Amino acid sequence: MTNPTCFLHSPLDMHIHFREGDMLRRVAPLSARTFAGGVIMPNLVPPVDDFGRLERYAAEVRTAVAGHAFEPYMTLFMRPYTEKELASMKDRIIGVKLYPEGVTTHSDTGVGNLRDVEDTLASMEEMGIRLMVHGETSDFVLDRERAFLPVYEDLAARFPRLDIVMEHITTLEAAALLDRHENLYATVTLQHLLITLDDVAGGLLNPHLFCKPIAKRPEDRDALLARALEAHPKLAFGSDSAPHPVDRKECAGCAAGVFTAPVALQMLVGLFEENGALDQLQAFVSDNAQRIYGVAPPEKTVVFEKTGAVIPERYGDVIPMYPGRKLDWTVADVH
Repeated sequence: MTNPTCFLHSPLDMHIHFREGDMLRRVAPLSARTFAGGVIMPNLVPPVDDFGRLERYAAEVRTAVAGHAFEPYMTLFMRPYTEKELASMKDRIIGVKLYPEGVTTHSDTGVGNLRDVEDTLASMEEMGIRLMVHGETSDFVLDRERAFLPVYEDLAARFPRLDIVMEHITTLEAAALLDRHENLYATVTLQHLLITLDDVAGGLLNPHLFCKPIAKRPEDRDALLARALEAHPKLAFGSDSAPHPVDRKECAGCAAGVFTAPVALQMLVGLFEENGALDQLQAFVSDNAQRIYGVAPPEKTVVFEKTGAVIPERYGDVIPMYPGRKLDWTVADVH
């Protein structure tokens, strides 16, 4: 008797952190093995915010994923840009990422006042350049996304031809916005479909589940999961996989980020199977993104078998989500 199988065609990760240097070379192939493409975040030090930096980083990423059928979709870090600057980089990026100042890793040079980038947003709307947003304020930690939602509504109303992606949404209210504005879209992570704040800090603190935006309440998790399981047409998978060395996670003042890249697809297959929604997974991890972002990723088929495997304790000096836990589904073949 053969093991059950599942096939995914050209899966995409529409929000991922590859870092630079040794970390990039370590983690990028783990994504490129099974994903056909990914949206690469620009919050490096210094950020990816000019033509030369963009070209150099794109070349470094392509070198790191060489040998895999994987297309990196590059992004720019939001600052005031001239029309000439945007025009020179338009064909090399999938969007511009807005980080409010100081809300997450390497966002100290983010946008402090939206008025500073009003002209840039107007130019992006005219040029058809997508806006991608880390939607949080500096309010009480559980309320930061909710407090930012009026900003999304304001932007969506004032720039109706600007496609806006609410990155890694975490609340039921954010999920509801998908049905209220035609030009609002969203990504959601694996961890926010699985965990709540109780998993992070309800017992002993688990630093490897600590991320920003922080995991929320059960009702938030359940609302996000419902949207994912139905493959809501304006929602795409974006792992927000964010590797940090173990000494930056298991310490006082630990870094925010959950490293899921090597196991995300396997865990999603299990999650969707458990909820009787395997027929919706292809749309959630690829078809929706291809339509929303207008991309045509490389052809790739990932075959999963229900054989079981154990998540490695670490990948180099990076610890993944749920190290040592058994997975029901494993990657049997990629072609």
